[in-house]
Amino acid sequence: MHNYQRNRVVIKLSGSVFHNDNNQDQIEVLKKYSSMLIDISNTVQPVVVTGGGQIARFYINTARKLGLDESSLDLMGIDVSRLNAKLLISSLGNHVYPNVPKSLDDISNFMESNKIIVSGGLHPGQSTNATSALIAEKIKANQFINATDVEGIYDSDPRKNQNAKLYEKIDLGSCVNMLLNSSSMAGEYDLMDIVALKVIERSKIKTRVILSSPENIKNTVEGKILGTELVI
Repeated sequence: MHNYQRNRVVIKLSGSVFHNDNNQDQIEVLKKYSSMLIDISNTVQPVVVTGGGQIARFYINTARKLGLDESSLDLMGIDVSRLNAKLLISSLGNHVYPNVPKSLDDISNFMESNKIIVSGGLHPGQSTNATSALIAEKIKANQFINATDVEGIYDSDPRKNQNAKLYEKIDLGSCVNMLLNSSSMAGEYDLMDIVALKVIERSKIKTRVILSSPENIKNTVEGKILGTELVI
């Protein structure tokens, strides 16, 4: 498809992209994300990491009440995120590597195809944000875009506090402190976690948290300023 080395971009897609009560709307949403990914793949090589979202939470919460241990619940969440990855793969035709990676080594090997790669979770105990940061580190990505269901990182949860302040930039130390102090970062656990931040810090990965939409992701890849930039 491409015979030259493009910049590599890791895009974490919120699990909310993959679940909608209206199935027809869902198909249209996935088609729009697919079109955008095919479009940007002319200039960058995207690696997309899919979250588990509401469907994963349903399985995890139900199985937890039935007595399943936490490690097994993590694996269940990974299974659902990989199903979401397969859903996205099914809409990308020959632009995408056809298999879902199971490890960081798989990611490296699949990258050789020069196609779009779509991954779910990889390891129990790690959020898909941490997985995304580790993938970005492994493939020496030029950028990690965390596409979430809020505009970026706030000083408090914007869904609970209408006066919450959106940070245009925030340093990693402040992010770590917010997490350690259990201040609710918008999107809570979903936005960023300690493992993801440590990986971003040690490999100085250019990272931006944005509101997920095909337009926003494309604009961010093209260098437009959106959401919150993590300052290392």
